[in-house]
Amino acid sequence: MSSCSEPQCSKPLRRRALLAAGLLLAAAAWAQPGATASGPTWAADGLPPALEVDAAAGLSVHEFDWLDASRQRVVPVRLYLPLAASAAQPVPLVVFSHGIGGSRRGYSYLGRHWAAQGWASLHLQHVGSDRALWSGNPLAMAGRLQAAAQDSEATARVQDLRFALDQLLAGPLAGRVDASRIVAAGHSYGANTTLLAVGARVAREGRVLDLRDARLKAAIVISAPPFYGEPAVDRVLGAIDVPSLHVTATEDVIRVPGYFSPASDRLAVFDATGGPHKVLAVFDGGSHSIFTDRAGTGGVALNPQVKAAPQALSTAFLRSLFGVLDGGRDEPLLQWRHQYQALLARFELRPGRP
Repeated sequence: MSSCSEPQCSKPLRRRALLAAGLLLAAAAWAQPGATASGPTWAADGLPPALEVDAAAGLSVHEFDWLDASRQRVVPVRLYLPLAASAAQPVPLVVFSHGIGGSRRGYSYLGRHWAAQGWASLHLQHVGSDRALWSGNPLAMAGRLQAAAQDSEATARVQDLRFALDQLLAGPLAGRVDASRIVAAGHSYGANTTLLAVGARVAREGRVLDLRDARLKAAIVISAPPFYGEPAVDRVLGAIDVPSLHVTATEDVIRVPGYFSPASDRLAVFDATGGPHKVLAVFDGGSHSIFTDRAGTGGVALNPQVKAAPQALSTAFLRSLFGVLDGGRDEPLLQWRHQYQALLARFELRPGRP
C-alpha cells in the first residue's frame, strides 16, 4: 500500500468507465499495425503517431491503451522514446509503475529525462489503483483505497507490467528496444510492484507467490513501503537477485486512510533486499510525494532539487550497470554523491546478499 501519488482534488485523467468503454478499440490500436485507437495510420518507419516530438531533448511521446484479453483488463501506457532508437541502435528500457492514485502521465520528469539520456521509458497505468480512486463519493474513499491495496490488485499490477513488456517487445517497436537491458522502476505502491516483479516472494494460503520476470535486470525503488501484512521483510525480499537502487527521504512518511508507514520502513526495505549490489540515497527533508510530479511538496526550494538529484542518480546507477567505464562500476555513483552531498542525509553502496 502506498500514499497518494497525485492530488486527490485534481481532475481525473480519464474516468474508468470511459476507459473501459473503449477496450476493444484500444486493443485494436496495437493489434492492427495499420491503425491506432484514434485512427491515424502508422508512419512509414514503423513508429506509431506521436503525441509530441521534442527535437531539442531528442525524444517522442506515445500513448497506447492495450487490452489483456486473458484478464479483460486494459493496460494504458505512455512511452517516452529516444529519437535515436532504431533497429541498428536499440535502446535500453525502464518500465515504470506509479503509486496509488497515479496514472501513466505521472512521473514525467523521470520519463523525459531517461529518454533524453537514451533510455526508452514505458510508464504503466494500473486501472484498479489509478486516478479513478479520487472520483466518486468522498466518504467511500477509504474503502476504495483499501480495495486497491488488496492482494488481487497487487498481483494484477505485476501482471500489467509483464503484459506491457510482452506487447512492446512483440510489436512494431520491438527492434528499437534492447530486450537484454530492461530495468523495472516504481514509486510507493509502484515500488512494491517493482520488487515483486524482480523476485519478492509473498506467502499466501500455504504457497509462495512468485511473480519474478526474468527479463528485468535491475530495480529502481523509490519510497517503497513494506508489504502489507508481512512482518518479516527479509523473507519477502531476501530472494531478490538483481542490483537495486533505493531512493527515499528523511520525511518520507506514508499516511492514507487505514495505513501509516514511517520513514524508517524505507530503510528496512533496503536492508532486507537481496541481490549482488545495492545503492541507497536518503535526502534530507522532503516528503513521500516529493518524488511525484507535484511541485512544492517537501518545500518549494527543496522540491526541484530533489527531482533533479534522482534523475542524475538513476542515470549514474544505469551507467554503473550497463556502461563501459574506466573508473570501475561505482565511479558514476561516487561522482553523483560528491555533486549532491549537500542534499543527502545518507548515501550507501552495499554488496547485497547473493
